[in-house]
Amino acid sequence: MSDAVLSDQSRSELLASLRAADIDRYLALLLMPAAVRDDLLVLFLFNAEIAAVRDRVREALPGEMRLQWWRDMVSGERREEAQAHPVASPLLELIERRALPVEPLTAMCDARIFDLYDDPMPDRTSYEGYAGETASALLQMSAFVLDPTAATRTSTASGHAGVAQAVAGHLMMLPITQARGQVFIPGDLLSATGLSRDSFLAGADRDRSANAIRAFAGFGREHLGKARAALAEVPPAVRPAYLPVAMVETVLDRAEKKAADCLSETVRLPQWRRQWQLWRAARRGTF
Repeated sequence: MSDAVLSDQSRSELLASLRAADIDRYLALLLMPAAVRDDLLVLFLFNAEIAAVRDRVREALPGEMRLQWWRDMVSGERREEAQAHPVASPLLELIERRALPVEPLTAMCDARIFDLYDDPMPDRTSYEGYAGETASALLQMSAFVLDPTAATRTSTASGHAGVAQAVAGHLMMLPITQARGQVFIPGDLLSATGLSRDSFLAGADRDRSANAIRAFAGFGREHLGKARAALAEVPPAVRPAYLPVAMVETVLDRAEKKAADCLSETVRLPQWRRQWQLWRAARRGTF
């Protein structure tokens, strides 16, 4: 029996918004259990909203204010304003109906402040922390929506899978972040290949840039391997939460092959291949 509370019109509008903002999670959502699809739709849209703040502001301060608004909203401090927002209103209802833990949602907002600035990512430990509060948290919250009891056994899988997923995402975004002056590749990986943030952005030394990109992909592959080992122990009821992870390995493969070309060319697969990967993963229950 479905717990869906969205009207047909609202669902249609929100699905269109997710498709435009995050087509990969939209495609994955279509293969997830129908009984929780509306709730996951709202959760994914919240993530899309805070992830896109950098794209919607010209300066960091308005971005911080926007993230603070979301932080206040999930904490229950802006209920009247939330009622008029197409994502905030159903998100508040979801938090209350499912008894979702609020702390991971506020931490997601706090972590996204990093996106607003061009500060370098210091090292792999810092990157793991950032990914843990963004991609990993979303996976863990998705598992909670699917089965709160089973989700208590998924933190290790969510942690490693989120890092792998974040690495794949940043590899796909390299042409965009390079143009912005952002570097998500951890500083210790850059320095190990003889690069600094500035020299990586300059892109003059393609061999070293290629080595840095391969090292970053290898970092993601290491976490993907650990995620798969942990996912083998995850209860079947929550495995659909990890469907988006099915596309990570191919991105890592392509990044390792394209190397320095990733700075100007996307490593994202065509949509039909992404759909096929997701369908296959959904059938097999392995990612």
